[in-house]
Amino acid sequence: MAFVPLVSGGFTPLTVFDRWRRRFLAGVQDPQLRRSAFVMIGIAAGLAPLMAGAAHAALPKAVNDGADTLLMLIGSALVLLMTPGLAFFYGGFTRSKNVLNTMMMSFFLMGLIGVLWVVIGYSLAFDTGFNSPFIGGLGSMWMNGVGGEFGDAPLADGFNLSASSFALFQGMFAIITPALISGAIVERVSFKAWFWFCLIWSLLIYSPMAKMVWGGGFLGPFGSVGAIDFAGGTVVHIASGVAALVAAAIIGERSTWPNSKRPPHNVPFILLGAGLLWFGWFGFNGASMFAAKTAGYPFLTTTTSASAGLLAWCLIEWFKDGKPTAVGAATGAVAGLVGITPGAGFVYMPQSILIGALTALACFIAVQIKAAIKFDDSLDTFMVHGVGGTVGALLTGILAAKSLVSADYFPLSAKIMEEAGNAGLFIAQFKAVLFTYGFVGLGTALILWFLKLFMPLRVNENDEERGLDFVAHGEEAYDPMTN
Repeated sequence: MAFVPLVSGGFTPLTVFDRWRRRFLAGVQDPQLRRSAFVMIGIAAGLAPLMAGAAHAALPKAVNDGADTLLMLIGSALVLLMTPGLAFFYGGFTRSKNVLNTMMMSFFLMGLIGVLWVVIGYSLAFDTGFNSPFIGGLGSMWMNGVGGEFGDAPLADGFNLSASSFALFQGMFAIITPALISGAIVERVSFKAWFWFCLIWSLLIYSPMAKMVWGGGFLGPFGSVGAIDFAGGTVVHIASGVAALVAAAIIGERSTWPNSKRPPHNVPFILLGAGLLWFGWFGFNGASMFAAKTAGYPFLTTTTSASAGLLAWCLIEWFKDGKPTAVGAATGAVAGLVGITPGAGFVYMPQSILIGALTALACFIAVQIKAAIKFDDSLDTFMVHGVGGTVGALLTGILAAKSLVSADYFPLSAKIMEEAGNAGLFIAQFKAVLFTYGFVGLGTALILWFLKLFMPLRVNENDEERGLDFVAHGEEAYDPMTN
């Protein structure tokens, strides 16, 4: 990067220093004195900027250089990477004859929801045409007018990031949210039913949730409830977790479960997937700050909570069973990431450690309860995302720092904290959680019952036994003799 001239005549700091040095040393003949004087000049030159308040005031004011938009673009790439990461994470847990089908249930949505978001999903979530606190409008279909002619128009007054980069970023969230649901129903759901479920659920559940929380709607800081959700505690994790719970209940358990439980077929896949999810979560949470200058803070709280979750889960296993497991480490890290998501930009570092540890503990207990009641949520989707998102959202209400909830961007939430403190914010968070459970739970059930009128939701028992890799896709991940 080239130096910008700071004084008249085009002189750089180096030329000014050199001219000053030659003039000052012109009359000094003794070599030792010249060396000492040179050192003193160098020190003075280094200290001069610290004392030159008037000179700094004359420097040109920094302009928008696109850094915030670049943060959105990098964040979008990171969040997109989470979907293949989730595919590996889920794929490692299943039986080898279902690994491709499990991974396709996530990877395929990069196509389906990627197109759907551009055509109408974004408009339903963030357009204002219907003047409704629950749903957007149709004015931004096909991204019409989003970002202007060249895509560089700002999202809104006070934001340096472009509207087009914001739309792209939000689209990555729309892709991964229904993908999370798949973990509860793998190894028995029909891929055709999965296609139609994700399409309808994204339009009728996800887009309204995004509108209500992030699009100035009913639940968020510009609406009636005043809840805060930094990067998706309600919109992504509680929504996907509740939908997973309902879907598992309606579709039913696997035909051989729980009599033929098998360990995960590929633990390295699970660790790879967890690592990719952790890496992508820096975009998920960090880029949700929408400002490159301050994004470092949610980056820090995100990774710290994940570390605390991983450590807590391993210590619990170590104490309970005598051995910390690789699967437990991966699950604990994901639990910590889920827990910090709603509060990544609203809490300080000690609180992020507490959130990660408490979320891991709550999710661990939920997994034990699920096993005890023998409910077939195959990959513990509700137990990690539903429970983790709920704990994180509620802890955000308890632990959010007043100084980090700005009245400029979270007016109702800031007002609640001003008048009733964290207790008031906790009540707002609790209301949002309850509403999300009811809206998503009922909506998911209605969608599945509707689809059931036109197609079977699951494959038959013979196809389930054969394996969905071959049945649904005509492919095998491994030699069939190893299944």
